[in-house]
Amino acid sequence: MANLEIVQIPVLNDNYVYLMHNHDDKVTAVIDPAVSKPVLEVLKEKGWTLTHILNTHHHGDHVGGNLDLKDATDCLIVGAAVDAKRIPGIDVEVGDGDTFLFGSAEATIYFTPGHTTGHICYHFANEKILFAGDTLFAMGCGRLFEGTPKQMWQSLNKLRNLPGDTVVYCAHEYTEANGKFALSIEPENNDLQHRMTEVRKKRAMNQPTVPFTIEDERVSNPFLRPESLPLQENIGMTGKEKHEIFAKVRQLKDNF
Repeated sequence: MANLEIVQIPVLNDNYVYLMHNHDDKVTAVIDPAVSKPVLEVLKEKGWTLTHILNTHHHGDHVGGNLDLKDATDCLIVGAAVDAKRIPGIDVEVGDGDTFLFGSAEATIYFTPGHTTGHICYHFANEKILFAGDTLFAMGCGRLFEGTPKQMWQSLNKLRNLPGDTVVYCAHEYTEANGKFALSIEPENNDLQHRMTEVRKKRAMNQPTVPFTIEDERVSNPFLRPESLPLQENIGMTGKEKHEIFAKVRQLKDNF
């Protein structure tokens, strides 16, 4: 298992950029750099040299810092092959099931379309780390800007089947708003009630609610819970297909 250190950098209104340093191999990656300046400041402070950019998708609040960082550090940019034309400065193109070596740490690439048609996630299985971009949020998931509900459900199902102790780093602090919606459609969920109590405490102190675990999501994220009979009943979707239940939950959230 590689010795990875992750630094969470809050940027813009509610984005998180992550720096990941592999102490064993002296390589450093930034995940979804919305902007470059805060990243360069933390690199300098830590004495790390940026070697990689890992992009999950093409949106500007995930790739906005790519070219500035590449100019400053000559780092390699990794992104989805299917979306290569929309990832600024891409050098390494990856696809579903590929492995990416970050020094001695190995990531498996998951193709997770839905939020966009070319979204990917990076799973470092040995280190129990998932960079989920905008596919999976704490108690939420990304809006369907380009993909279909069925695609997004299949993508989320891949992620919910990962080991429960997988630590998820997503790209936005949306948790409190997501939790309010979750409670509106599954108010009897005790795990959800308990989690929201903790989330409200953290947000009151301006603390991040990210990262979280896959198990946290299985028990409290309505987008991962189409099998929940109370949820099905509450939204009028009893006995429907999982992707249809997901689609209804997403529609309700879009209008919440």
